[in-house]
Amino acid sequence: MSSEIPDLIAALRDGSMTLDQVAERFRERTWPRQPSPLPTTYLELATAAQQDSEAYRPGSFDDVVAAYDRGLLSDHEYEVLAEAVAESKRAEDRRSAAESPDPG
Repeated sequence: MSSEIPDLIAALRDGSMTLDQVAERFRERTWPRQPSPLPTTYLELATAAQQDSEAYRPGSFDDVVAAYDRGLLSDHEYEVLAEAVAESKRAEDRRSAAESPDPG
C-alpha cells in the first residue's frame, strides 16, 4: 500500500512545502485507526498479550514516527505534525458524533 506521508515529508525536507503546508495537509486527511476490541476473558487477555498490537500500518501515524526515528523530522516538526494528526482525528470524532443518532 502506498502512502502520501513519505512524499509530504520528502517535500518538507527538500523545501518544496513548508511545515505549515504539510501540517495543513495532515489536518485535512483521514487517519486510519487501530480497531482494538477489549479482551473480556482471561484467555482473550492472554492471547492479546502474545499478539503484536502495534503492527506497522502504511498511511498511518506510523509513517511519521518512522520518519522521526530516521532523523528526517526535528523534534519541533514532529510535535507540529503530531498535533495536526490529533486535530484531524478530533474533527473526525466530532463529525461522527454529529452524524450518529441520539440513542436516548
